[in-house]
Amino acid sequence: MLAQKKIIPKIPNVNAFSAFFSNDIKDEKVKIGKHHINYIKVGHGPHSCILTPGGLGTIWTNYKPQIEGFDRSKFTLVVWDPPGFGKSYPPERNFTSASYEIDADTGYELMKMLEIPKFSVLGWSAGGSASLVLAAKYPDAVRKLVVWGANAYILPAEIEGFRSMIDVSTWAKRLGDPMMEVYGKERFAQYWARWVDGMSQAAEENNMDICREWLKYIKCPTLVLHGGKDPVVYPIHASYLIENIKKSVLHIYPDGKHDIHMRYTKDFNRRVQDFVLEENVADI
Repeated sequence: MLAQKKIIPKIPNVNAFSAFFSNDIKDEKVKIGKHHINYIKVGHGPHSCILTPGGLGTIWTNYKPQIEGFDRSKFTLVVWDPPGFGKSYPPERNFTSASYEIDADTGYELMKMLEIPKFSVLGWSAGGSASLVLAAKYPDAVRKLVVWGANAYILPAEIEGFRSMIDVSTWAKRLGDPMMEVYGKERFAQYWARWVDGMSQAAEENNMDICREWLKYIKCPTLVLHGGKDPVVYPIHASYLIENIKKSVLHIYPDGKHDIHMRYTKDFNRRVQDFVLEENVADI
């Protein structure tokens, strides 16, 4: 395992996102179901990827380091706001046990509408769980899968952890401010509380399951990354994914927490790009 260089960038506010966004990349919308789905398309390379954000996450709050850091001559990135998140609103979404599959289906339909029949799937946190479902449900469309901070089930202690974060006024400014600028202070507080309550209830009603049964249907080579000190999604989940996805490999950032793609941006981007570009994956 390679030694990691610790990089801890600040998460810039959404005003900074807008400046970069307006100069270089234009967002677009397509109607899928009852939502007008907001997305950006970056790069012109042959390796297409869809990047799905985590809970209430958006294009710029979650993936600015990857939008700016990936090689645009080799990759075409489709980064999107899932239904009800960011600019894929209104309407708001209902948070149920079906949410992960809905995001998987919507992401797949988005790529179909963009006429991208084969692509790799990248996802963080809840977006990683949705990515697991997408890869399992549409195996003929998915070339590679990369997930980090993702889980196929929820531990009771993790639900308690989410509930302890329900008051967004206690969040660190670097985490809370970008979300408040996207949603507005009051709406973000209310929406986050709904997300925590809805997803916690859904997990409890389903024996803490998110997508365990889908894992056996994942056929593509899969890279699982995780922070060894992740306080949100415990590292035991990475081991579970590796044990239950046939063609999978694991990389742990020993001191990493939940946002490894932001804290270790340079190494993370290199590692993920190398994996997606690798053609000889038969031995995984």
